[in-house]
Amino acid sequence: MISVDGLAVEFGGTTLFSDVSFVINEKDRIALMGKNGAGKSTLLKILSGTRTPSRGKISAPKDSLIAYLPQHLMTEDGRTVFEETSQAFSKLHEMQAEIDRINKELEIRTDYESDSYMQLIEEVSALSEKFYSIDATNYEEAVEKALLGLGFSRADFQRQTSDFSGGWRMRIELAKLILQNPDVLLLDEPTNHLDIESIQWLEDFLINSAKAVIVISHDRKFVDNITTRTIEVTMGRIYDYKVNYSKYLQLRLERREQQQKAFEDQQKMIADNKEFIERFKGTYSKTLQVQSRVKMLEKLEILEVDEEDTSALRPKFPPSPRSGNYPVIMDGVGKIYGDHEVFSNANLTIERGDKVAFVGKNGEGKSTLVKCIMKEIEHAGTLTLGHNVQIGYFAQNQASLLDENLTVFQTIDDIAVGDIRNKIRDLLGAFMFGGEESSKKVKVLSGGERTRLAMIKLLLEPVNLLILDEPTNHLDLKTKDILKSALQDFDGTLIVVSHDRDFLDGLVTKVYEFGNKKVKEHLCGIYEFLENKKMDSLRELERKN
Repeated sequence: MISVDGLAVEFGGTTLFSDVSFVINEKDRIALMGKNGAGKSTLLKILSGTRTPSRGKISAPKDSLIAYLPQHLMTEDGRTVFEETSQAFSKLHEMQAEIDRINKELEIRTDYESDSYMQLIEEVSALSEKFYSIDATNYEEAVEKALLGLGFSRADFQRQTSDFSGGWRMRIELAKLILQNPDVLLLDEPTNHLDIESIQWLEDFLINSAKAVIVISHDRKFVDNITTRTIEVTMGRIYDYKVNYSKYLQLRLERREQQQKAFEDQQKMIADNKEFIERFKGTYSKTLQVQSRVKMLEKLEILEVDEEDTSALRPKFPPSPRSGNYPVIMDGVGKIYGDHEVFSNANLTIERGDKVAFVGKNGEGKSTLVKCIMKEIEHAGTLTLGHNVQIGYFAQNQASLLDENLTVFQTIDDIAVGDIRNKIRDLLGAFMFGGEESSKKVKVLSGGERTRLAMIKLLLEPVNLLILDEPTNHLDLKTKDILKSALQDFDGTLIVVSHDRDFLDGLVTKVYEFGNKKVKEHLCGIYEFLENKKMDSLRELERKN
């Protein structure tokens, strides 16, 4: 359907990738994978037409529509949520206006035999055929369905877009793209600002209703659920696997093992030939053989082994100081901002060693309750922290609180104490700050790199109650695995606010659900909770019907 042929991107004497070719077929659902900086987002921009490659071309049918959701949007104000989302149908309205204009012109003309009259007839016929082939008769219903699916309430529809944060504006843009029914949908980290229910809605849409999809995402479960093909960008080239992410990981491991063996065999062959050359270079009878081997080595293309995080370090939190049996007890806790009640009558008892998740739609009070525990805001009811509770807190804006004038190494060196001081380089390497990366100033780091650095700081603090608010936003899959492993080994109490199901799976054993101004306790892991929720939703649907 869409052909990518010989793409190359070069800048400042560096080649990001070269000679990249593949075809996007109808119904392809492709995960674009690779480490940060490999060129994934650049490739999406080229496919969307917002960036030009150094070489190569994209070929697409004349009327095909490619829609692109970047990581960061510049949105305009001046419309309500519903009006802005309805802009998805603006081209249809323009098409209808053009059909009406031509029909009016045909009504007043009498030169029925002229070429220009016949040309107008052909034009209006082609436009009408295209217009009526698009089912937009109930576009208001479609807009409503998309907005509700992505977490908006009906009360939000008439609010100005300027009332909403960047994450919610991203949802408006996503709704607009979905409603355009594009031939190819390009999504760069679409789940970063979605809650669990909205992610499930988006999954269902992409699997059942979308045409071709290419997605960059660090949400492993999301990628596994929706994709049927994985394209890896690595070391300036691509590998194309006709499988989902989990199967790709297995195949990639096999490929790397084969590469490693071929590389080692070639290195042995080079060493043997160099030894032969060195041994016989002064021997007259071996001159031709020596020259032949010298030329062969000069022309030899050295095999490469794909990049891999070879760090063997498994970071661990320091042992937790012992706290009381009940680090957090809440009795009738609630929060009201002006006329807006966020939640009320929350009764929670978190025991020492519990690992719990706060889940629910955005805006239902998860971060608000965390701020109550941190004593950052006033609240109704009683909230008691247990004996000797020492809190380690990762807020959503934690990365922005780092000292920008320090280097990566200085940031960690300043707080590291005890034996870990001897392992700072290993620790930085595990979080992909090895080698020269550790001497970078914080101010030049990307959002994802700052988040990783803030995580390392947290790993060094001896605490017994860890509170993490959306810790996995901007973390790649490798770093998320490292963090999850460290949290599983953590011997204190954990509260994590997250929409990342794969991250929560196997980590938490209790779920607190926020919704309808209430906080409800579920004594189970995240997948059992989700299965139960789906059953509840079906019963509610039956009652409505």
